[in-house]
This record gives sequence, C-alpha cells and structure tokens, in this order.
Amino acid sequence: MTTWVSGGQGMADKITVMIVDDHPVFRQGLRNVLAVHEDLCIVGEATDGPEAIERAQELRPDVVVMDINLPTLNGLQATRKLKPLCPEVQVIMLTAYDDEEQVYHAVRAGASAYYSKDVSPERLVDVIRHVSQGQYVIGDTVLDEEGLGNWLLEEFRRFGGGMFEEDAHFFAPLSPREMEILELVIQGMSNREIAYNLGISHQTVKNHMTSILSKLGVADRTQAAVYALRHGWVPLRERKGRTRGFLSGNRDDL
Repeated sequence: MTTWVSGGQGMADKITVMIVDDHPVFRQGLRNVLAVHEDLCIVGEATDGPEAIERAQELRPDVVVMDINLPTLNGLQATRKLKPLCPEVQVIMLTAYDDEEQVYHAVRAGASAYYSKDVSPERLVDVIRHVSQGQYVIGDTVLDEEGLGNWLLEEFRRFGGGMFEEDAHFFAPLSPREMEILELVIQGMSNREIAYNLGISHQTVKNHMTSILSKLGVADRTQAAVYALRHGWVPLRERKGRTRGFLSGNRDDL
C-alpha cells in the first residue's frame, strides 16, 4: 500500500494519521479532508485488518482512522490486536451505522473514539486532535482516563461482556480465584458480598484484593475493574438480580 509521508519541515510538530478502509473512494475522500489541515499528515493507508496491524507497526502513526467493516479481520479485532503491539497509537473507529452498544465494544477493544461515517469533516479533525493528546471522545464528550473508566463501567452494566469469549487464550497475571473475585467486583459487589457469594471469609477476600491491586499496579478496585475490562480479561454475561453501584465505594472495600 502507498506510504504518504511528506517529510517536510516541521514534520515533528504534525499529528501523523493512517487511514484504514477497503473502499478507495472513501480513503481518497478522507485524504482530501485531512490534507487541508497543516497540523495533520497522512503517513500511510491499509485496506484490511492484518495490513493495518502490519503498517501501524512500521509507521507508528499518532492516530489510526479505521473502518469497522474490514475484510479478513474486522476493525474491532484489528484494534484489539494492534493496541498491545503499539499502545501509543490511538484508534478512531468509523462505521456505516451508529450503534450505542458497538461504541462500548470498540472502547473495550482499545479504540479512543467511535463515529459514524457521516461525521462532519470538522468534527473528525477535532476528534483526531483530541485522541492524539491521549483523550477519549464518546459522542460529544471528551474524557480523560478516569472519565473513560467511569463510562466503561456504567456501560458494562448495560451491555455486559462476552466480546472476547471466543478467545480462550487471553493472558492475565491473576490466579483463577483472583479472576473470580475481580469478576464479582465488576458486577458491583462489595467485599462482604463477594465473601458470602464465594463462601469464604471477608479477610480472605481483602487479601485477594490486595494481591490483585499489587499485580495490576493500580490503586483501587475501580481501576482494577477498568483494567480488566479494557484488556478483555473478564468475558462476562450480565447476571440476573440487583447490581450495586460500587463506584460510590464501601468502607470495607480496598
């Protein structure tokens, strides 16, 4: 695929962008939209998921604008594989239709923003600038890491997990019991509720939580839950019954 690096003066100050779409007309239209902005530079293109992963590793763009409907490997799958390889590359997912649940799954896969292809050129350029600075854009809202975490957990309660159930080979540094406890944390249970549910002592749950936080290098249970969701470690279905809102916290919880 063609590489579009211009290499001109001031290149280091530009936001580098890679376009991924299997329709040449759409790629050309997106190039035309972005080319008029002096702070943006298109460095390459790809036409399917595997090529997108390969090209992103070669070019290391700041932002990848990726269609969700790609041949061979779709945009969600490609993003999920790309982010561990190039965590500094931000992904904007584009789709022919706007689906609220798909936004949630795109963010879980590692996307920083998700928009319908009828997004205005001005809005898309703004989103590229935001995500290049490490921000996330959900609808009209710009979020930081903490804001995204809160949004992700709220959406999990609406849509559940299940996205990564087909992948039985995901890696997590937690023991099976720790994964079980983390699953219940994501469901919104307090330490005491987890202890009752699993038939173990409250102190045992607290000990496991301390280990979970240490292994993941996070400060609290909310961060641990967000980390697990973002990495696809907890392929859950929604449980029946009441779900507590653990973001409000509990005095007995870590």
